[in-house]
Amino acid sequence: MTVKVPGHPYPVLVGRGALMELPRLVRDLGCFSAAVVTDGSVGPVWAQPVVEGLLGVGVRAHPFQVEAGEGAKSLATLERVLGFFEDVELDRSAVVVALGGGTVGDLAGFAAAVWLRGVRCVQVPTTLLAMVDSSVGGKSGVNTARTKNGIGSITQPVAVVSDPATLSTLPDDQYLAAFGEVAKYAVAMDAELVAELETETESLLGRREDVLEPVITRCVQLKAGVVASDERETGRRALLNYGHTVGHALESACGYSAAHGRAVAFGMRAAARIAERSQLCDGALVARQDRLLEAFGLPGPLPQVSAESVLAALPRDKKSRGGRPRWVLPREMGRAEFGISVPDPVVAEVVRCLLP
Repeated sequence: MTVKVPGHPYPVLVGRGALMELPRLVRDLGCFSAAVVTDGSVGPVWAQPVVEGLLGVGVRAHPFQVEAGEGAKSLATLERVLGFFEDVELDRSAVVVALGGGTVGDLAGFAAAVWLRGVRCVQVPTTLLAMVDSSVGGKSGVNTARTKNGIGSITQPVAVVSDPATLSTLPDDQYLAAFGEVAKYAVAMDAELVAELETETESLLGRREDVLEPVITRCVQLKAGVVASDERETGRRALLNYGHTVGHALESACGYSAAHGRAVAFGMRAAARIAERSQLCDGALVARQDRLLEAFGLPGPLPQVSAESVLAALPRDKKSRGGRPRWVLPREMGRAEFGISVPDPVVAEVVRCLLP
């Protein structure tokens, strides 16, 4: 499929065997060198096949490994990556291959966006969460001490290559957590996807590729449609932040120790309850969403964090205006609205109820 961003459309390859297409894709871009940025979890398994594939088509491939985990999304690690680009003399005709999950994609994507004022980047997500969400749309960046993605860019990749085969080494906890993002698309944008997740829960939990691949594809289609119409997030793209307002605040409050998908699921529970208290949706939606999330073990265990610390982090949300968050809230299953203002006491009541 193609993400039809005006001025720079790009392909998204989804399917078993897609990784084998990466060398040809990079060669066809006219690249003669590539920096392959990966992490300590993915690199030992997938870096060598990627590097060898690139070398096989005449592309000089330079692998660079960062530590695994959200902690790598830092200015210190970014500086190390940029230093590596300098060491291997990466020029503007080169490409950065982001081989890993969301952290690597964000870090390497941002490094590509700022190195020499911008070099090309191919996203190669190896986690379910990155496949369905962060690899598409061009957002990249690093965290500051208090703000998730506080420093970043919107710079589209030149291609995305998602091969479900790379999920074989993904730990169960990370696999399940990703369904927070999958459920986000469903509840906010696609009632048919909600029904599919409800019907195919066991198959998805069992990682059946014939069921999983169409779900990945549908999530990418939903995101691609939104990004194509609102690349800079001035309007409809805000729908993709359903569950993220409280979710990001939770992540910030616990020092980014919560899995992102689990934080999003928690944020979805909060957003639905805020919508119900604001008379935007009924209790049936809240209950159905809870059942859907619980079927995938979500939100599941979260770090110990106080309601007050989460509430204190809310004004730092990037959608805030004048220190007040602009909410994405569900109206009905499969349809959410964005840009909604909610009184602080309503938000505080819900967060304190969920984090007693």
